[in-house]
Formats: sequence, C-alpha cells, structure tokens
Amino acid sequence: MHSNSRRSSSIPLAAILATVALAGCGKKAETLNAPEGAAMPASSPTANVSDIDVTEHVKTALTQSELLHGMNVAVSTQKGDVSLTGTLDTQAQVSEALRIAWAADGVHAVHDDLRLKP
Repeated sequence: MHSNSRRSSSIPLAAILATVALAGCGKKAETLNAPEGAAMPASSPTANVSDIDVTEHVKTALTQSELLHGMNVAVSTQKGDVSLTGTLDTQAQVSEALRIAWAADGVHAVHDDLRLKP
C-alpha cells in the first residue's frame, strides 16, 4: 500500500514538470514589466509621444548598442506598447534589447517576441 501512494503522488508531479518544460517550447510574445532596477522612462503615462517617435527612439538606441551591433531586431509600437521581434545570439542581447525598449520615452509596455538562435 505504501508504494502505491508513492506512485500516485509522483504522477501529478511528473505531469506538472512536463507541462512546465513544454511551456517554453511554444513561447508566445510576453508583455513584460520593467526589469527591477531599470530606469523608467522620463515620460509620464499620459505623455504625448507618438508611436512613430517611440519606434524610432528604440531602433536608434538598438543600433547604437555595441552588444546588439549587427543584430536585426524589428520594433513596432502601438499606443505606447513596444513589440520586439527577432533572433539573437545570447540571453544578454535579449536583456539589453528589452532594457533599451523600456528606457524610451512614451513606452507603456514591452512585448518580448525575441528568440535565441538554436
């Protein structure tokens, strides 16, 4: 009886672990909060910064980053929500791209659809 209870308690644990492991495989774009310790944009939530300006500020900052030099990150903005899409070499590059996006004036949210090269 004792071994039966062990087996039945390990089945739900295995199912949970499998679900967590597979969750990363079909990663969808995430809306992220500003990273802890990151400088928040100087603008207030009601700042009147156009989406075109936000996109251009983020693109310019990405191209000026030494860590992201030569990387192709697509940037789009809608109502202050910035989406980053592309494939990068390292997690450090992903973190840098997200940090840069959050630093731009007029940003309300950042959607991370960045991938790492296999």
